[in-house]
Amino acid sequence: MKRLVVAFACGALFALGLAISGMTHPSKVLAFLDFAGAWDPSLALVMGAGVLVNVLLFRVALRRGAPLLGGTFALPDKRAIDARLVGGAAVFGVGWGLGGFCPGPAVVSVAGGAAPVIVFVVAMVVGMALHDRVAGHRSES
Repeated sequence: MKRLVVAFACGALFALGLAISGMTHPSKVLAFLDFAGAWDPSLALVMGAGVLVNVLLFRVALRRGAPLLGGTFALPDKRAIDARLVGGAAVFGVGWGLGGFCPGPAVVSVAGGAAPVIVFVVAMVVGMALHDRVAGHRSES
């Protein structure tokens, strides 16, 4: 139960940060990607602050040897940049640029009930399910 409460609190804090920074508005993201027009660098500042906090706290957390709430750290084994990683990053970037959302802000924005956001999230979930099916079949062969 404690893990669930902490996970909820972390998600709520993340959602609050997205809302305060304006990152739940697709126009903010699209303005960041508009280098030739009215470019808005605020997304870079939000990302930079997030990366800085992550770099600092990740090192502190790893020194503990185990997570505070039990279990072990789940760190990736693969370090190579391969076609699957580049392809996934490209698909993510295209979806981000076309929709103006990445997964976190999209899920937070569903609470507003706007049809385009709901369509985006449904498409995202379907894409995740398709990936799982394709990746599952690939690992079985």
